[in-house]
Amino acid sequence: MKATSMMKLAGLAVAFALASCGTQKKAVKDNASKAPVATAQQQEFLQKVTDNAQYAKFITSKVKFSVEVGNQHLTLTGNLKMKRDDVIRLQLTAFGFVEAGRLEFTKDYVLIMDRINKQYLKANYNQLDFMRNSGLNFYSLQALFWNELFQPGNTAMTDEMLKNFTTDLYGDDAVISFAKDKLSYRWLADKEGAQVKMANIVYEDRIRGNYSLNWDYSNFKQTSKRLFPYTHAITFRTPDKEVKFGMTLNYLSNDDNWETRTEVSAKYREVTVDQILRRFMAL
Repeated sequence: MKATSMMKLAGLAVAFALASCGTQKKAVKDNASKAPVATAQQQEFLQKVTDNAQYAKFITSKVKFSVEVGNQHLTLTGNLKMKRDDVIRLQLTAFGFVEAGRLEFTKDYVLIMDRINKQYLKANYNQLDFMRNSGLNFYSLQALFWNELFQPGNTAMTDEMLKNFTTDLYGDDAVISFAKDKLSYRWLADKEGAQVKMANIVYEDRIRGNYSLNWDYSNFKQTSKRLFPYTHAITFRTPDKEVKFGMTLNYLSNDDNWETRTEVSAKYREVTVDQILRRFMAL
């Protein structure tokens, strides 16, 4: 696949997913033995989950990034750079050495750059329907990338917020849940290590159909004295479309020697979310 087509597919897929997310809920086996968790035990377990969070300020890594839309599939390499409470950046390269695109999430906006075609999309979170309706923000995305619990609309988890979660045991796993209006949030964690293995968000819309996001974590390795998932499998599904992303990390470090904001050159042409979505729907 040509580099221009590769970046078109990647950019459109990301923009579409941000504008209207969706995936199928991951089912927990019904035949697993379910045991109620006492409040004190529940709080203790949730505290263990939050204690597993990375304390490093920076996480950087080489990344293998894949996108699948229908029967179209592409794989790119690149870099993932994150600074806690500030920025998440994915730099994608074509042919292993030319930066073809950049995805940047900050507290205030989302930036998608197509370096090959000199185009970019910059939008605040209120311009993205699913983000606005769900109450999700930068900190929610950060928690998903960093393998952590979150509550929509908040910037950080507190001990008091843990009381809003429900925890149920299913075999060797624990299902942590939280509901708000039309949205339900679920995390799957292993009982023994209290490590989050899956996050699931579902937005129920009786008129348009359900929208949801599923984020699976695997291949955990020691990073800064904490376990961190090196493999991320992400699926968005709407009633009409499904987009799958994959990230495989390698050579993780805590490098802080990089600029946290991307300056867009005057040579780039700005496109809108609607323009991006129209191109996506034509695929």
